[in-house]
Amino acid sequence: MKQEFAVSPRSTVGLEWEIMLADPDTGDLVNRAPELLHALEGESESERHTVTGELLTNTIEVTSGIGDCVAHAVSDIGEAITAVRAATDPAGIELLSAGSHPFARWFDQRVTDKTRYHQLIERTQWWGRNMMIWGIHVHIGVEDRDKVFPIINALTCYLPHLQSLSASSPFWAGERTGYASNRALVFQQLPTAGLPWALHNWGEFERYLDDMVRTGVMADATEVRWDIRPAPRWGTIEVRACDGLSTLTELASVAALVQVLVEHFSRMLDAGEPLPLMPAWFHRENKWRAARYGLDARLIVDADGTQHSVREHLTETISALSPVARDLGCADELASIATILDEGASYERQLAVADATDGDLREVVQHLIREFRSGPGVPVI
Repeated sequence: MKQEFAVSPRSTVGLEWEIMLADPDTGDLVNRAPELLHALEGESESERHTVTGELLTNTIEVTSGIGDCVAHAVSDIGEAITAVRAATDPAGIELLSAGSHPFARWFDQRVTDKTRYHQLIERTQWWGRNMMIWGIHVHIGVEDRDKVFPIINALTCYLPHLQSLSASSPFWAGERTGYASNRALVFQQLPTAGLPWALHNWGEFERYLDDMVRTGVMADATEVRWDIRPAPRWGTIEVRACDGLSTLTELASVAALVQVLVEHFSRMLDAGEPLPLMPAWFHRENKWRAARYGLDARLIVDADGTQHSVREHLTETISALSPVARDLGCADELASIATILDEGASYERQLAVADATDGDLREVVQHLIREFRSGPGVPVI
């Protein structure tokens, strides 16, 4: 199955952010996206950003234009949020972001009335209806499709790092799960989701697509839902493994790490250097460890089975890649990952609020609402 890969400037950045709509008093989700989207979609037509709907009517998604640096794309997202708030504040709707809502239940939510969403639910049934998950997607431009799968295979070694930094789904339907990112393990239940297959080149990807379409698994490449996937329409590599980040500053930090890693691996290919690879069974274990333990995970970091704490390995990675970040203009954003390591990821802040309020998950939601407005900091109890 022939699959074209669009022309895309190298290491440009695009961002997508899925955002929950909530009642300001109860903190519960509200199915009010349809009443907002007609105006918001129309208003964004002349802007760099877009505002669209998602699988559930309790969600809107904001998307940046093509940024030549992380700050450019993040600025687009900030403008999109401002536009959304101009509609949601008068309507009495609050915004928040995390990988899961602390206490909302799937049977209270409505599916957006679009054929592709109804087809997804018809096929996936209970698992599809339980997809109450929110995430961020980071697109990085790749100038040569022959680089795509070598970079994806190397980038998979860093998926647990990204998953740990963004982990923000410690609660599910009112229960404390014991996982930093419950979303990571829920999402992989969907057909074609989860870790990417270790394909070596574009031809193997085209053969994969042919097999999937011919056997009725999916209709086209847009239904590949891997944690990292090619996005042929845009000419990008798209990282989809991250939970919904709770603040714009954290979104910028994670986007910078993705951009720097992709550019680093691209430079290695240019220089004829081998990219890091690990066996699939190590990737599978690392994904589980990151989901379970978040920033306290101990990860397998090379093919020999060497293990390091994720905090330690991230600190080493940030230091090693800082020259690339300076070249790309995202040195400050990359350096701010140290703040997440020092002050805690969203899942840790949520758990701290729950512990301080005798397990009151309504307070956790209010904390997330405050963070989405003002940025991360010491949880207000």
